[in-house]
Amino acid sequence: MSETRWLTDREQLIWRSFMTAFHGLTDQLARQLQRDSGMPYTYYEILVALSEAPDRTLRMSDLANLRGSSRSRLSHAVARLEEAGWVQRRDCPTDKRGAFAFLTDRGFAALEAAAPGHVTEVREQLFDKLTPEQVAQLGEISEAILHGVDATSLPCCPDLTGDR
Repeated sequence: MSETRWLTDREQLIWRSFMTAFHGLTDQLARQLQRDSGMPYTYYEILVALSEAPDRTLRMSDLANLRGSSRSRLSHAVARLEEAGWVQRRDCPTDKRGAFAFLTDRGFAALEAAAPGHVTEVREQLFDKLTPEQVAQLGEISEAILHGVDATSLPCCPDLTGDR
């Protein structure tokens, strides 16, 4: 067995700073969505994934994989979204065990209403605090980290090297 490569003091500081920033940012984004839209962050992510899918529809298993979530956790979230009228679960015609999640017009409207506040919060809490060079570096660093992580356990992530 090889010897553990412990973090240096500097690496430990950077690691803890990174994790504190990550959790602080995601907590702040979640609070903003809940406060302004009455929507948990997880629901927002599900609605976004469905809005970007062809015909606003994804297999439940694919949606779970995109979200990096267990099927049971996703099923619970989709049930809550169904209660709100934002998502419909539809049976798969070719697989009796399979099901699809479909983003309804009401769900799309909820997403459209929530998105401006969310984007404003992302911009204020992240991008407005960085120089253009730091934004480019953040993209490069994120790509490097993502290349070393098991892609099957991650939500779908676009190529970070290009602009919209």
